[in-house]
Amino acid sequence: MEAKSENTIYRGRFAPSPTGPLHFGSLVTALGSYLDAKSNNGEWLVRIEDLDPPREVPGAARDILVLLEKLGMEWDGEVVYQSHRHDFYRAALAQLKKQALIYPCFCSRKQVAASRLTGIDGPVYSGTCRSASSKEQNSKLQKRSAVRVKTDMRCLELTDRVQGFLSQCIGQDIGDFVLRRADGVFAYQLAVVVDDADQCVTHVVRGADLLDSTPRQIFLQQVLGYPVPAYMHLPLVTNQYGKKLSKQTFAAPVRQFDVLSQLMAALRFLGQNPPQALLDSNLETFWQWAVLHWRTDSIPSSVASGNFTIK
Repeated sequence: MEAKSENTIYRGRFAPSPTGPLHFGSLVTALGSYLDAKSNNGEWLVRIEDLDPPREVPGAARDILVLLEKLGMEWDGEVVYQSHRHDFYRAALAQLKKQALIYPCFCSRKQVAASRLTGIDGPVYSGTCRSASSKEQNSKLQKRSAVRVKTDMRCLELTDRVQGFLSQCIGQDIGDFVLRRADGVFAYQLAVVVDDADQCVTHVVRGADLLDSTPRQIFLQQVLGYPVPAYMHLPLVTNQYGKKLSKQTFAAPVRQFDVLSQLMAALRFLGQNPPQALLDSNLETFWQWAVLHWRTDSIPSSVASGNFTIK
């Protein structure tokens, strides 16, 4: 693992999942996080979030790194892979267990979906296993179980640098959420919190689809005693049907040639105003201009569906 830089004022990161090639939406996130770090004379880390092996595409992690290099994005330190960090996640669970903040959950997805309460992210877990006695839990320990964290009724507030103020009552709006699935896979919510703290990340720049997850992560940061980074959630890139660009919506991958035009399109999507003459320049000139003229107050909180053009 890379050495930590305790004196760094700004430390950002880009954390793609290797479930396929980067698409335009991924490029927007990479660009936004990179420019925000470099315009603040900070470090930009790359972390591969390969938590869920069945969803991975062979070679995707390597292809992502190759593309970032072709785009002229230079990361600081070594690339971190979540698949190599399971011991860190186990240690966090052990800490929460000492605080009596986690419990095994044996409920099926069907049982959870049957909850009468609906929150921000779907059904709110009814707490069936939370209220089970120790004897009942011990009698089921031979079965595979998920691990849930005990939430409470605290209201978590966040002032996002683009999206503005957000308040979420974690117990009511989310409920006890999963930190490790029944198949043993660690949940994104736990892993991202542990990794950001361990890598001393001070600023998180990512897509607005993760905005509603942020209070859960702040909750975990609080109970684990971690610092809370500054957050900035960029507008989502959607197709003409209003669907977020993703592998599931068959988003076209970023081309490994003619990268300047794609970078220019991403920069304009983020509300910046690069001169057309940059298209006739080189990557070094593009990055010099983009870092010098990066303005977060020009980033829109949302963008009309399909409102971008790659020429």
